[in-house]
Amino acid sequence: MAINVEVPENIAAFLDTATPEEWIGVACRRLPEMLIDHANCELKAASTALGFLYRYPDRPQLIQRMSRLAREELRHFEQVRSIMEEMGIPFERLTASRYAGGLRDEARRDEPYKLLDLLLIGALIEARSCERFARIAPHLPRKLGKFYSGLLASEARHFEHYIAFAKSECGVDDKEIEERLVELKMVEAALISEPDPDFRFHSGTPLN
Repeated sequence: MAINVEVPENIAAFLDTATPEEWIGVACRRLPEMLIDHANCELKAASTALGFLYRYPDRPQLIQRMSRLAREELRHFEQVRSIMEEMGIPFERLTASRYAGGLRDEARRDEPYKLLDLLLIGALIEARSCERFARIAPHLPRKLGKFYSGLLASEARHFEHYIAFAKSECGVDDKEIEERLVELKMVEAALISEPDPDFRFHSGTPLN
């Protein structure tokens, strides 16, 4: 019996563009590749959270939350690795995807806009991860589908934390934040909907 799961309301309201059906079909046919990249994504997410600790050690609320987030992302990494071992899929390190690199290229260099952009990009990545887990879970083998549906709450929570810190830590008013989000959402939508040279968890529809 298929897993019945829906994209959380706050995530659906936040994202302007849904994952293309073509990507879901490819992902179902290329599960080992998707899981390898998913494991890499969790590892990179932990690294991203730790990066905030190194860059902004003078912000106690931010570093406390990012420390917890890093630990949770590492736990997810361990869980994906365990599933891969059960399925006989060896882990391998992958370079940064076009998606993550394309978004991070948009981050401005001067503060407080650098911090703002990094937090908003983090929110976009977490929201997209949540949306893709929900969209693909019903199409996966039951055990894997249940695991992915079980990740929705934590991904949605991570998204909310990133948005909350964008509003509380940067000294930028809500109007400017919303304007910047519109710009970043346009970039993100193009990255997940346009043809992509590689298949990744956050890719567009792959050409290969």
